[in-house]
Parts: sequence; structure tokens; C-alpha cells
Amino acid sequence: MSETPHDLQAASPFNVKAGLSTLHARLGTPIWLILATIVAIAVTVPQNLTDHLLFAGTSLVNIGPFLLLSVAIASYLKASGADTIVARAFEGSPTRAILIASMFGALSPFCSCGVIPIVAGLLAGGVPLAPVLAFCIASPIMDPEMFILTAAGINPEFAVMKTIAAITMGLLSGFATQMLAKTGALENGLKDIAKPSCGTSSCGPKTPGVTWAFWKRAEGTKTFVTAGGDALWFLGRWLAFAFLLEGLMITYVPADNVASLLGNDNAFALPLAAIIGIPTYMNGYAAIPLVNGLLDLGMGTATGLTFMLAGSATSIPAAIGFWSLVKPKIFALYLSYAVSGSLIIGYAVKLFVT
Repeated sequence: MSETPHDLQAASPFNVKAGLSTLHARLGTPIWLILATIVAIAVTVPQNLTDHLLFAGTSLVNIGPFLLLSVAIASYLKASGADTIVARAFEGSPTRAILIASMFGALSPFCSCGVIPIVAGLLAGGVPLAPVLAFCIASPIMDPEMFILTAAGINPEFAVMKTIAAITMGLLSGFATQMLAKTGALENGLKDIAKPSCGTSSCGPKTPGVTWAFWKRAEGTKTFVTAGGDALWFLGRWLAFAFLLEGLMITYVPADNVASLLGNDNAFALPLAAIIGIPTYMNGYAAIPLVNGLLDLGMGTATGLTFMLAGSATSIPAAIGFWSLVKPKIFALYLSYAVSGSLIIGYAVKLFVT
């Protein structure tokens, strides 16, 4: 039976809603933010629109080679299966596991979104909470892509400091959790979805196999191309939006205000950076040009590092994902590690480095 005009009209709102939902999913949040920013510039200061677009485009082209290199590295690790080596970080004694988890977390190619499935599997496999939290804190802060882009977008010294900070924050979080666990304060802290299915760590993750010549592995080339395309699309959109914001900051944010609020002369600059970083942090990659722009406007190096550390560890994907696995007392502990760890690193950098 054919549809009547009334039936087609009734179905139209649903089709429009589904179409808009599909369009949003394909473009993603950063594209809509870019479009909204462009419209805002065109309405308020149309004479500067071309300059802002040229600044963002030129900045994106300049960082392009580093972006392609970082994506290629991450795609290779994923296609070869080397990204699953993270499971090895949790073998052995708890102390050794914390040490390796912190280092591996800072050096592994996992974004904040990719960390949570691993954390869920480790908790469900019976891995102790201390090394898992060490990994969970360190991993969103730094990875190979982030290191390359930070070195190119800010400077190599800042990238090295951020890497050392990620490892240090992981160690502090892991050992603090280990001591708290001995008191019994953290018992019954996992939600049902993350509780171990057995009482020992023998049901934990198995050592994965790696095919370094990934093109010899089934689906290896397809994985490399797909992962590379997804990463390039993800990073490219966020960086484009970030460069657009950086241009706006340079043009319209008074340097004197930034220097007085977040500069080295303000005794509260570091706490402000940590507190502001948690709710306002958009994305680790997008933060690179934004922090670089603030540094150019007078923000201290220690303050910029504190902002990035607190924001990275508590980025929205990581925080929401971790909340789904643990009860409030463990989540509060996770947030306290992000704030206190970033402040400790910030003050250390301010006192001994800058």
C-alpha cells in the first residue's frame, strides 16, 4: 500500500531529526565550534575575518608535517598490535607495576578516550587499583603524538617537562593509592561493571602478540589506513579550532591582564590554572596552541604546564569514562590526584626550572 501525503508529512520531522543527527556525528563538535566562531567574527568584526582565517590556516599548514608524523606513528603501533602491550605494565609486584604503569602510561599511544576500555578490562581482570590509577592519571597527559605536537607547537623543553610530569603524577597517584588501600579505605570502590570476576590476578590480561611488519598481518594495512584517517580527521579539526581561538586571543586578550592574572608575579597563578584547567580544558591537542598563545601573552611556563596537566588528567572523555567504572570516593580521589599532582609539578618547575 502506498503512503499518503499525510504519512509522508508525519514522517518528515523524524527524517529531518535523523538527518541532523547524522550530520552532527559526521562533522563533530569542533566543526560546529569553528563555524560558530567564524559566524561570530563575521557579525562582530567582519573586517578581521580574513586575517583570522589566514592565521589559522597558516598555523595548521606549519604544524602539518609534525601532525602527519605523529599520526603515522600511532597508526603503525595500532596496526602492528603494539598498542596492546600496555597489559605488560601490570605484571609483577604492586610497586613494580606502579613504576612501569606510570612510565608506560605516559609513553603509550592512548588518548583519553582509548584509556577507559583498557582501565575497565584491567579492573575486571583483577589488577590492583594502585597501578590502574597510576596509568589512568599518566596516560591522558602524554603520548607520542602529544609529545611531537607539543614540541612543535610550544617547544621541545616544554614537551620533555610534560612527559616527566606525567610519569611523576602517575607515580604519586599510584603509591598514594597503595598506601590508602592498606588502610581499607578504598574497599568496595568499584561499580559492578568493573569488579573482578575472580579473586586473583590470574584472570588478568594476557601478553599480546605483535606483528611489527603489520602489512603481513590480516587486516593490518586496513587498520593502518583507517586508524590514520580517523586520527588525522580528529586532530585536524581540533587543531583548526584551536588555532582560530589562538588568533582571537592574540588579537583581543590584553597581554597585561594575562600577565597579571596568570603571570609569575601572581602568587595565586598556579592554583587558578589548576582550578580553571579542569572545567575549561577542551582537548589535549587543542590546548597546545592555546597555551602557546597565552605564554606569548605573558603567562608563566609553570602556570601553563599546571593548566595542561590538570586539564589533561581530567579531560571530559577520561573523567566521564572513569566515573562509569568507580564509586564516588574513588572518583574524588582521582580528581584530587589531578589537582594536587599538577600543583606539585607546577611549583617544582617554578622553583627549580624557571
